[in-house]
Amino acid sequence: LKEKEVSYQVIPWSVPEEQQKKFNDFRDFLYQKAVDGRSTFNDYLMLYEHLGILCSHLLSRRDIMDSLRNENFDLFVFDSIDLCSFLVAEKLEKPFVVFLSVTFMYVDFGLPNPLSYVPVTGSFVTENMDFWGRVRNVLMYFVFSMKQRLIHSQFDNAIREHFAEGSRPVLSHLLRKAELWFVNSDFGFDFARPLLPNTIYIGGLMDKPVNPLSQDLEDFIAKFGDSGFVLIAQGSILSMYQTKKHIEEMNKAFSNLPQGVIWKFNCSQWPEDVKLPANVKMMDWVPQNDLLAHPRIRLFVTHGGINSIMESMHHGVPIVGIPVTADQPENMLRVEAKKFGVSVHLQNLRAETLALKMKEVIEDERYKSAAMAARAIMRSHPLTPAQRLVGWIDHILQTGGAVHLKPYAFQQPWHEQYLLDVLLFLLGLILGTLWLCWKLLGFATRWLCGARKLKKT
Repeated sequence: LKEKEVSYQVIPWSVPEEQQKKFNDFRDFLYQKAVDGRSTFNDYLMLYEHLGILCSHLLSRRDIMDSLRNENFDLFVFDSIDLCSFLVAEKLEKPFVVFLSVTFMYVDFGLPNPLSYVPVTGSFVTENMDFWGRVRNVLMYFVFSMKQRLIHSQFDNAIREHFAEGSRPVLSHLLRKAELWFVNSDFGFDFARPLLPNTIYIGGLMDKPVNPLSQDLEDFIAKFGDSGFVLIAQGSILSMYQTKKHIEEMNKAFSNLPQGVIWKFNCSQWPEDVKLPANVKMMDWVPQNDLLAHPRIRLFVTHGGINSIMESMHHGVPIVGIPVTADQPENMLRVEAKKFGVSVHLQNLRAETLALKMKEVIEDERYKSAAMAARAIMRSHPLTPAQRLVGWIDHILQTGGAVHLKPYAFQQPWHEQYLLDVLLFLLGLILGTLWLCWKLLGFATRWLCGARKLKKT
């Protein structure tokens, strides 16, 4: 069968060279601080400040905006990481659906959020919170709300420059305007929480068919027999910015394993004075999906990125995570809560600790069993992630939008949504009733006292 040809147009654009250099330099600075464990929220706020400037530049490009406007497309699809896309969609007056490429915790788009069992970003608690965990979660909710407002404020200049006064959008409102939210997660990974009808899990969307490994890789794996092999793939940030000490500690840990180790690493950055152990095969690129599907894989060592975790879950492979930044630490918190992996802090990375954790996960069958349980949950959906995505987009195109999938709460003022007007009315009613009872009691008391005085006389 011939594959159906899909036509599409790519519109390249770039910012002035000086601005691009500033952004690249700051990004490198931010990533290096993250690897060193020194990053702060202010660093990320500065990143969004740069993104706000780039957004203003994009909105000022009339050639691009007019080209998009003239295309007469039905729906705008984009990733929520780039908040500028919400402003582009609003400027073009087009309906839009959004991909949430990280877990729920980084964006508030109107989902019910019971703080007694739904963890907030930065709280580092699970759904099973004790009293102090709930206290921490409530306090972190206010911190998160403040941080989100500060992040959104970095686009205020772009909004003022490109939207007329009186019709300027509010980013937090635009988040709730999305027809659909496609979330890169799965019930086997995230904690159960209330969802709205327009929120759909599509974790595993990037899953690909498994292909045979090259003979070179098969020969390497075969050398270790039933001991199997471990896959190491740490993501682009850690691969580019890790220190020589990190490399030495990891290298020493791998040398102590009876398994073979396939390590995705930029060979040109390998320190010349560090000797690679005989059981380690280093490669610039690895067929990660094919290796995770191999029957002799015993463990996946990853940075904890959501796509890597989804791939690992799809094949039922337990994890040792070395999270660096962004959503990675809280992703690994969920992996540990679901009991199919453990975390190792990058700043405390020691060969002995890493080797011990890896051996624990490989030898304790409970981790493999939990990974297989997550795999069963992920694979047992009645529809594949791609079918869910296409089906729901087709649904809203046929029905003229997703108004029927959104709660009326999105249109209510906050005091109505939280029933503050009702509570105020009931409080007034109770206080008024108590006041009236007090007055009647006082009147009755005075009347009785007066009656007794009359009797005595």
